[in-house]
Amino acid sequence: MIGIIKFIDTAVSRTLTALCSVLLFLMAAFTVYSVIMRYVFENPPVWGDLLTVLSNIWLVFLALALTVRDKDHIALDLIYSWLPLGVAFAVQQFWTLVIGGLGIVMIVYGLEAVSTMGGKYWEMWYFAWEDGQFVFKPNYMPKKYAIAIVPISGLLVCIGALASVLEDCLRLSAGTYERAQEAEA
Repeated sequence: MIGIIKFIDTAVSRTLTALCSVLLFLMAAFTVYSVIMRYVFENPPVWGDLLTVLSNIWLVFLALALTVRDKDHIALDLIYSWLPLGVAFAVQQFWTLVIGGLGIVMIVYGLEAVSTMGGKYWEMWYFAWEDGQFVFKPNYMPKKYAIAIVPISGLLVCIGALASVLEDCLRLSAGTYERAQEAEA
């Protein structure tokens, strides 16, 4: 059972890492394309800057879930090294649970924002799922698509925080727990 959970954890982590890499590549590609079209051909696309920003936002929110799961709280790693192991464990779990609580807030208010978000991006067309297939919509993309990452990321943050706390508790009970920065070394 633990092997299956570890496999799923690794698969999700690798998938999110790959998706973040693709978003980083797209962000750079949209920027380069827009700059070339603007300054060389004097015909910039109206969608270039928007796609760059949206790629950046989705990248940051997905990377948040990865950092929670990997316990990469940069500001707290130094504090953990100064504390006794038991206290470091308690503080680390406390902050992970606080961040998991932030994930719950992101889910609740993110779903509310998505459901009430009005308006459309005039420069973007989009695809929609209708009658069991993707259909190209030649009108404007709803703005709720852009902020849909908030509840998605909130769910991933909650799952990552829960997995991190459970993993640390199991390691502490087995006597193999290490502080976050020690585990990386």
